[in-house]
Amino acid sequence: MLTPHHFTFVFQQPQRAGTPQITILGRLNTLGHPRIGLTVAKKNVKRAHERNRIKRLTRESFRLRQHELPPMDFVVVAKKGVADLDNRALSEALEKLWRRHCRQSRGS
Repeated sequence: MLTPHHFTFVFQQPQRAGTPQITILGRLNTLGHPRIGLTVAKKNVKRAHERNRIKRLTRESFRLRQHELPPMDFVVVAKKGVADLDNRALSEALEKLWRRHCRQSRGS
């Protein structure tokens, strides 16, 4: 997702799945494939290398799961404390949230 309009579209009526450190918002799109947008605020993750690590791991997790995900626009919001997670814990949290979104989309 590239433009503010895409992000606003998701924020209007999202399906939410979250942990204390990460929230993934999703909304069905008409494109037929999933897309991702990332928000990692400097306020929540102070150091640039930590923000980059979180974004890199999130993109990789999405890339590996994109063929199983419903055709939705996703916005991943990093919260305070996400920088304290190691790579494995962050990847596991993201996997759990992707599975939750798959279940929610099948249920609706």
